[in-house]
Amino acid sequence: MIGEPHFLTIAEASKLIERRALSPVELTKSILDRIAAIDPRLNAYLLVTAEQAMDQARAAEAEIMAGHWRGPMHGIPYALKDIYCTKGIRTTSHSRTRADYVPDFDATTVTKLHNAGAVPLGKLSTHEFAHGGPSFDLPWPPARNPWNRDYFTGGSSSGSGAAIAAGLAMAALGSDTGGSIRNPAALCGLIGLKPTYGLISRSGVYTNSFSYDTAGPMTWTVEDCAILLSVIAGHDPKDPASSRHDVPDYRSGLHGGVKGLRIGVLRHMYETDVDSPNVAKAAMEAALEVFRSLGASIEDARIRPAMDYYDVKVVGAESELYAVHEPLLRQRLSDFGEDFLGRSLGALLFSGIDYVQASRERRAMIAEMTQVYERYDLLLTLGPGPAPRLDAHQTINFWRRASLTTPFNVLGGPALSQCIGFSPEGLPLAMQIVGRPFDEITVLRAAQAYENATSWRARRPVLDPGAPFSTDLPPIPAPAKADISQAERDRIASICRRAGLSLNERHFEQLCATAPHIEAMTARLNRTRSFYEEPSSVFVLTPNG
Repeated sequence: MIGEPHFLTIAEASKLIERRALSPVELTKSILDRIAAIDPRLNAYLLVTAEQAMDQARAAEAEIMAGHWRGPMHGIPYALKDIYCTKGIRTTSHSRTRADYVPDFDATTVTKLHNAGAVPLGKLSTHEFAHGGPSFDLPWPPARNPWNRDYFTGGSSSGSGAAIAAGLAMAALGSDTGGSIRNPAALCGLIGLKPTYGLISRSGVYTNSFSYDTAGPMTWTVEDCAILLSVIAGHDPKDPASSRHDVPDYRSGLHGGVKGLRIGVLRHMYETDVDSPNVAKAAMEAALEVFRSLGASIEDARIRPAMDYYDVKVVGAESELYAVHEPLLRQRLSDFGEDFLGRSLGALLFSGIDYVQASRERRAMIAEMTQVYERYDLLLTLGPGPAPRLDAHQTINFWRRASLTTPFNVLGGPALSQCIGFSPEGLPLAMQIVGRPFDEITVLRAAQAYENATSWRARRPVLDPGAPFSTDLPPIPAPAKADISQAERDRIASICRRAGLSLNERHFEQLCATAPHIEAMTARLNRTRSFYEEPSSVFVLTPNG
């Protein structure tokens, strides 16, 4: 019997399974038992599909015993953020409005994992529709951080982060629209990769923003991330954004080291653009020393200020998200959580002009990066963290603060979050490794070099299944106070009426509180442009359409 099989890496477990030293049934049963013992205190799962998991594990074992090993994911238990559609299995998006939705199809990525012989354990907590924060007014509680359950996991792939750190899944699929893979990976201490936009199919993944959504892998180690990425990457004709770029063997490229790589440090992002704790900045400096010691060339680099990218992303993505949910918001607004509404309703105050100007600015931002990519093989900057307390969450902060992760959603290339230490309170700290579009292999290679040179992967959260715990949630945050004129309030009320929305006092007050931030955001995008400045949403037709 393997000791603590739930803490094996995919690479370790796969090697044992291939040589028949570990049974997929034994491994799956071990993790299901751990979920039963630990998850009531973490709420990582919305649904555990134990029966289906054991059936798949038995099928995998029978195939392997018959000499038909499909590859390194065969017999490996994984879980899905609950925005991935699963045929015959409830897919809620952590929302009351989808509580009973059972798709009759699988997301493309789910099909690929099934074909690889992986074992699905169930559906993981998220933020409502992969948006919003840790809401306390939904049918299911938010996930809690395994390092300290009073703290935030990061989102929106919140259950994914908690499950992997706690040994409740060996891998998970998350999604990243503004940081939703990298945030929980950073705050829970694991590897989270936002791949290049279009590398992994979005088909069957519930839409947050068409222009920004990226599906991606979350694992404990870099090698595991490469294994999972190799299975789920590749062109999908069902996804109109899907790239035809060749998919390399990510795992085989891990061990080249970083000697001679030119690395630019985006120091301004965490020293001036985004308020970052000293303990995190100190960990970042130590991580840079590791890369220097491994032979990389390190120098400071610059891109635009983080708020510039945040303006572009929020105007574009919130407009798209509102369009996705507009029919239900008119019909069932009160069934949504307050945090989701505190973000999504802000799109009412954007105009079509704002949306197009944001798209034009995004195209300019992407074009500017050509020179940066020519100068540097990789970029490094700080990741989010350490985690804040759950009871410190305030919806209005979404509108007030720029983000360390969002610039790389705007730019579209790969960005990986990796643990670089712990705060004095024992909470993970993280950096981001950023690459050229479709150069995931260099990003993973650098992350592997850092992982090999440090000892952070040996540290796991300590979770006692017998320890007492409370299921009490923090109170729902009060709406922020709106400092606007009565005339502006009347204007916003008129907009809501024209949109066919009926807001209660709390919802309306929260929307009014966002108005000054939205006005500032759109003003920053309002510059004189030449007629030939194209938006990022242009497309190319082929002879076959």
